[in-house]
Amino acid sequence: MTRTLRYLLIAAALMVSMLLFLLATVSDNTRLFETHYSWIVGANVLVGSALFLLVLFLLARLISRYRRNRFGSRLMTRLVLMFTLIGVLPGLVIYLVSVQFVSRSIESWFNVKVETALESGLTLGRSALDSSLKDLRQKARVVAAELSEMSDSMLAAQLARTIERNQLNDAIVVTGAGQLIASTSSTLSNLVPDMPTTSMISRARTMGGYGLIEGGPEGIVASSDKASSSSTGVIKSGLRLRVLVAIQGNGSLLSLNSQPRYLQIIQAVPEQLSTNAEALQIAYGEYQERSLARAGLRNFYLITLTLTLLLAVFAAMVSAFLLATDLAQPLLLLAEGTKAVAEGDLSPRPIAASSDELGTLTKSFNMMTSQLADAREAVERNRKALEEAKAYLESVLANMSAGVMVLDDQLRVVTFNASAEIILHQDLRPFLGLPFAAIDSLSAFSEPIILAFSGQSAHSAMTDSDSLTQHWQRQIEIPRQLIGQTADSETTLLARGARLPVGVGLGHVVVFDDISDLISGQRSIAWAEVARRLAHEIKNPLTPIQLSAERLMMKLQNKLSGDDAALLERGTNTIVNQVVAMQKMVDNFRDYAKTPPPDLKPLDLNNLISEILELYAGLRSNDQLVTHLDQNLPNIMGDATQLRQVLHNLLQNAQDATAELNGQRMAHIEVSTEAIHYNDADGATQTAVSLSISDNGPGFDSKVMARAFEPYVTSKPRGTGLGLPVVKKIIEEHGGRIELQNRKDGAGARVSLLLLRLASI
Repeated sequence: MTRTLRYLLIAAALMVSMLLFLLATVSDNTRLFETHYSWIVGANVLVGSALFLLVLFLLARLISRYRRNRFGSRLMTRLVLMFTLIGVLPGLVIYLVSVQFVSRSIESWFNVKVETALESGLTLGRSALDSSLKDLRQKARVVAAELSEMSDSMLAAQLARTIERNQLNDAIVVTGAGQLIASTSSTLSNLVPDMPTTSMISRARTMGGYGLIEGGPEGIVASSDKASSSSTGVIKSGLRLRVLVAIQGNGSLLSLNSQPRYLQIIQAVPEQLSTNAEALQIAYGEYQERSLARAGLRNFYLITLTLTLLLAVFAAMVSAFLLATDLAQPLLLLAEGTKAVAEGDLSPRPIAASSDELGTLTKSFNMMTSQLADAREAVERNRKALEEAKAYLESVLANMSAGVMVLDDQLRVVTFNASAEIILHQDLRPFLGLPFAAIDSLSAFSEPIILAFSGQSAHSAMTDSDSLTQHWQRQIEIPRQLIGQTADSETTLLARGARLPVGVGLGHVVVFDDISDLISGQRSIAWAEVARRLAHEIKNPLTPIQLSAERLMMKLQNKLSGDDAALLERGTNTIVNQVVAMQKMVDNFRDYAKTPPPDLKPLDLNNLISEILELYAGLRSNDQLVTHLDQNLPNIMGDATQLRQVLHNLLQNAQDATAELNGQRMAHIEVSTEAIHYNDADGATQTAVSLSISDNGPGFDSKVMARAFEPYVTSKPRGTGLGLPVVKKIIEEHGGRIELQNRKDGAGARVSLLLLRLASI
């Protein structure tokens, strides 16, 4: 509610209070009631109408808010109804009780007993005054008898003593014509005597005396002769008794004084009797007036009570709106703040300007929201820090060459990095949340890991309670896989495992890496060193041996005959041939140990293959050698000389394999090239060149497959086992990969080369 409206309501409240005070005052003042009651009632009606219109306005605004479903309107409605009932119901009860009380009280005021009592009181007062007047008249006659024998000159001297002796107040002696003869007074304030009127003297002469009660209200004042008259004197205060009697004298005195004399005595009525008589007379007069206006008085009180009730009701309703607004405003602020907090808005809310508990509550709420905002900022900072740490860790794991896999306490897959999928050549996303042992395609990998963790758990239970500090390391052999194909060879993995907290329990982490190339490289280095030393040690005696054998042949050939000459020739030829074979083997050792680095240049692999296959025209003429070359094959970076050696070795191996068929089926060798597209660890699409040479021979022996790239591992009776190692070494120095596999139909083998270095366009 606005400040201006509050000031107007305060002014209206002051005006209502003033009008109600005036209305209550008028109710107790009949003259004011007669003159100004209608104006005061009209002013109260006007103010009541204004309050009524204000109530209607506030009520209409509340109904409008309620219909529009404004926030807090229901609470405001409840508070207004509650405060209105609290203010109106007690006032209504008091009004009904007051109406009944006023109606019955007014009727009780004007019953017969009250009127009889008032009349009896008046009669009693008049009787007391008449008795006093009668006593005063008797005293006046006594005094008149004492003064009857005195002359006028003596009266002036004796009158004061006579009055004082009889305990009277004022006395005068006048003639029948109203002439003053003598006067006396007990009070010094009455300097001018109160002279009787001519009518008083006349009545005293004709009726034998005159008596009158003066100075009181009508109904009490009465004379003994039931006649009343006004005095020419001034009535000072209160009631008084006036008595006028004739002074009877002897004949000589009357003759000398041609006019009769009269004694007038004025005696004040006792103050208590005068006060009571006056009060009784006034009360009786008012009673008579109000008795005549009984119905009007009742309506007057009812109108006053009704106006008071209406003003109180309207004021209570307006006060209810004010109180409801004052009480609801902090609650509405809190409710809006709570709603805003629920929606995530923790900004400070307006504070109710109040020093009570509601103001304290809003301040506390703002303090709470401020603390929540600070806490949320701290949580947000921590969340960002955690996200950054998580992103950093994920970046580290994503760029690690080693595979990482996390398992929970039930050995279910929790997470992994991209290197794990690359090393295992397996999409692991479908297996998240599944038991590690349930992945059939990785059984060769999962079984050793499960056994390792089971053994670690048993060992830690027996030896050490802190199992998180223990780890294991194991070398695992799994089937090797090529892109899009399954190989019969195996991949060697070095796996390490440890326990770590995961969630609310314990988990397991496995870190593994493909060490096949490392082991193969170590073996190659070892064999290269062996080959270098063997070549050095064997090559030196070969030439003397050959020369010695040839010299023996020349020296003894002409000296021997028959069988001895033939034996010498055979022995010499055998020595020379074996020396030549050993020289060839030594050359192979030398080539394996000291392969020169490749001179990489852009190379069209299809042209190189076509050039080499010209040397195998005999095989191509009878369809024993076929080619499937990709015409869209990109150029590679390679050394033509070394790749020519690779192709010759692989074609010779295929030709040797088909030679073992011994006519069981027709020999068949196939050479194919293909451009392969794949996704790298970052998800980018890359292109590689695949070269495969397959045959329909007996295929690779399973025992040879695992160590086919090691020197001296061969299934040929006369083979040295250095061909494939030399091929592998050349391909690796070209940045490529080589894979061996037996064909799925069980007839023949396939050697696949994957060259990753392409010539830039």
